This record gives sequence, C-alpha cells and structure tokens, in this order.
Amino acid sequence: MAKKQYSLEFIEQIINECQETGNVAIVARRHNISASTIHTWISKKRQRGSVASLPKTKEARYKTMEKQLKEISTENDMLKRLIA
Repeated sequence: MAKKQYSLEFIEQIINECQETGNVAIVARRHNISASTIHTWISKKRQRGSVASLPKTKEARYKTMEKQLKEISTENDMLKRLIA
C-alpha cells in the first residue's frame, strides 16, 4: 500500500484540532487517520517547532556536529575527573 502524503497545512490543522479537543483519538477517527500518525506529527512539531522535514544543509550538519562535540567534551571532562 502506498504511503499517503498530507499537506503541511492539513497536518497543522489536525495538530491544532487535537490541541483544542485534547483528544487525539477522536480527531483521528473524525479524519480517518491513524492516531499514531498524529502522535508522530505532534512529536515532530515539539522537537523541531515544525512538522516540515529538516533539510540536511551544511548548517544542519554543522549544528549536529556541534552538539556531538559538546557531548563528547562533557564526557571527556567527566572521565578526567574520575582519573584524577
């Protein structure tokens, strides 16, 4: 079965409707959409501030690497304290 594509406007509308009603299951049944799909949209919006897919630009890769560097530096500092 082919994966159904929804417009960003429609997804935003569904998320807003879920926030207004406070019930994902009701909105899912009303629009004949899986509740897990709606939960995924809500999760993406919380994480990214938007449901749109993030492009893998140089800036996005830079931010990812910067985050990884910070985590590794923190881990190194903790290990140095354990050794000392």
